[in-house]
Order: sequence, then structure tokens, then C-alpha cells
Amino acid sequence: MPTLTWLTREHDLKTSSNAPYRLLEEVTELSVGPKTETENMLIQGDNLDALKALLPYFAGQVKCIYIDPPYNTRSAFEHYNDNLEHSQWLAMIYPRLELLRELLAEEGSIWVSIDDNEGHYLKVVMDEVFGRRNFVSNIIWQKKYSPQNDAKWLSDNHDHILLFAKNKQIWRPNLLPRSEEMNARYKNPDDDPRGVWKPGDFSVKSYSAASDYSITTPTGRIVTPPKSRCWSSSEPRFKELVTENRIWFGESGNNVPSLKKFLTEVKDGSTSMTVWTYEEVGHNQDAKKEIKELN
Repeated sequence: MPTLTWLTREHDLKTSSNAPYRLLEEVTELSVGPKTETENMLIQGDNLDALKALLPYFAGQVKCIYIDPPYNTRSAFEHYNDNLEHSQWLAMIYPRLELLRELLAEEGSIWVSIDDNEGHYLKVVMDEVFGRRNFVSNIIWQKKYSPQNDAKWLSDNHDHILLFAKNKQIWRPNLLPRSEEMNARYKNPDDDPRGVWKPGDFSVKSYSAASDYSITTPTGRIVTPPKSRCWSSSEPRFKELVTENRIWFGESGNNVPSLKKFLTEVKDGSTSMTVWTYEEVGHNQDAKKEIKELN
């Protein structure tokens, strides 16, 4: 298991874990309704104290955690100090991640926004706290829509979101809703009674001699798999697919075969990708406008 060490690590972690904290009733200065009547809670106070106070109530029950810790950008903001010495930043983040892990349900996940200042060190810390085997992905969020031409080196236009599962073997993400654009890719040029479909590649990379054979198209043309590839099924299965009208040779009947994939048979949603563009999820300028509208 990877371990990130720093000069004062033992002292820092011991001090953080033994720090006194207030009870939940005292920390919840602001809340949406009484604690016993609502699932919503807004806690005002030090987040380390708050996490310790939440633990007796919610340990092992939280399915999704998102945090946006200080990036340590060497800047001074109005509400917090973002100019910590590197070891101080590590000492700050480590005990909080340990408490967050205790709050997570077995099927839960944690998403952490960060940039390049501490992102690579954060990955190592999270490997230690959550287990490297539970690392799911590093998601790239395009936070700016235009280049920063006054940048001294490169124009920084993305942040990271580190995603870990409490138990990767059982955690599964929800699917994104299918868009009209995705569904529009499905057509029905042969009036198949099973509905709209789109052609899929009938060849695969994983080579098998049993699936390397020649195919004669309806026009008499003989085709073979691309070099170093083979067909996605054996010859007997291919003949069954032809009988089932699941192979498409193009409107002319002379094309390389493709497999018909029907819309009714695909997943009711799409799998999220690891690059989030600003067109899909917004950017910092959008966020600033929304904040101004709320004020």
C-alpha cells in the first residue's frame, strides 16, 4: 500500500485525531428544519469537528460524497487560507479523508475536486486511505472555455475530480439519460419490424482462428476481416445472424458486413466518460453568473 510521508506526519495526524470537537447539536447553527424532521442539514463550523460529530449518526450510511477542498493555490481568499505549506496541507486533508471513509456506505463513492497544485499528492493519500484497488478514475473537467493568453507557461483550462469507491467490486455508477441526439443515430433503412437500429462493427481485435473466414456478400463479393482482426462470431453463428436479419451489407448489398444494433436492446442510458467538457457540464464563468443571480 503506498504511503505518503512528510517530516511531521506522525505528530500532525495524532494531533488531528485527538482534537476535541463539539456535539452535533452545537455545531448545527444553521439547518433546514429540525434535525429529526428533515434529511437536509447545513452545518456551520470547522469541518473536522463537523465530520466527527456526524460520525455517530451517519457512519456507513452515506452513498455519495463530494468535496471541494482548498487547492493550495498560494492565494489568500476572504473565507479561508489557500496558502499552506505543503506538509500543512497534507496534515489538513488526511484526517478528513479518514472520517469521510467511515461515513461512506459500502456501496458509496467519494468525488474530490482538485487541480495540479496538490492533485498528484492527493491521489497517493487517497490510495492509502481508501485503498488503491478502490480507485475508479481521474475525471477531467474543462473549467474554462477559452485560452488564458496572459499565462506565463501553459493556459490551465481543466481541474481533476478524483473518484474512489468504498468498495469498487460492488459500486456501480448510474447511467446518464440518453439524449435525442444519441437516439437519432438509429435508423430503419430496411423497415425492420423490430424498429430502428444502427450498424456496428462486425470485426474485433482479439484474434481467433475460428472466427477468421471469408464472407460472400449478396452481390457475390468476397470479404475477409481486416488485418490482425477477425469477425465477432464463428461462421455457424454468422449464418444464424444472417437468417435472423441481424447482418447488414448496406443498401447495395455489397458492403463489408455490420451487425444491426437495435435501440430497444441498448441500455436505458449512457455511461459517463472521464472527460467533462464545458458544453456538457458548464464552466467557471457560468458558475460565477449563477452565484451573482443568487445574491
